[in-house]
Order: sequence, then structure tokens, then C-alpha cells
Amino acid sequence: MTTEINPAVAAAVVVQDGRALLVRRRVPEGALSWQFPAGKIESDETAGEAAARETREETGLLVTPQIMLGQRVHPMTGREIHYVACRPSGGEAGIATADEVAGLAWVAHGEIPHYVPYGLFEPVQDYLDAALLS
Repeated sequence: MTTEINPAVAAAVVVQDGRALLVRRRVPEGALSWQFPAGKIESDETAGEAAARETREETGLLVTPQIMLGQRVHPMTGREIHYVACRPSGGEAGIATADEVAGLAWVAHGEIPHYVPYGLFEPVQDYLDAALLS
């Protein structure tokens, strides 16, 4: 059960044209600066719905949830996070909420460690390996 004190978070893992979408938070969470579009799962939403909503709110890009990649308690934030593979379904990615998002990047496979030097959750890395190297 999630609480409002530390609600579960959904992260959208979006791949398009051989690149993954990352956003840079205006206010980093510890060492986390670049990350997948993500945010709190509302009480009436699935993780997929939350991932799609957060991607739209943060970047303006419309995405459709495809598959759940996994969930964990994030080792840096202590928050429960659900990773959802999503495919773009409309619009263009940009900075839609400048108060939350300071940057946006479509990142090639080999560039991921530059943006996320502490590594990715293994099921997410496996998904990106398959999606970006095929």
C-alpha cells in the first residue's frame, strides 16, 4: 500500500528512432539528475496510465504504455518505482513544464552511461539493450 508521504512512482521508458527519452530534473533527487519521465501514481491510475500522463505533462509527447518492465524500491530515493515501456503515439517531445524539467535528450545506447553513470535497473537495461541495439 502506498502512502501520500512516499507515493509510488511510474517511469516511462520511451524509445524512438533508436534513442531513449531522458529528462533532466530542475531539482535533482540526490545524484539523480537525468532520468526517465516519471511521477507519482494517482489513486485512480495504473502505473502505465501514470507513466503516460507524466510523459505528456513533462514533455508534451503522447505515449502508449506497452509492457511493465519491473518495479523496485529505488536505491537512491527509497521510493517504489514502476518502469513501463511506452511507445510514442503523437506530438513532439519538448520541455512542457519548465518548473520541473530543465532539459530533455534523446539518448543513443552508448550515451546512456554519460547521462546515468550509476547504471540502470537491470530489466530496464535489458529492454534498452534489445530496443536500441536491434
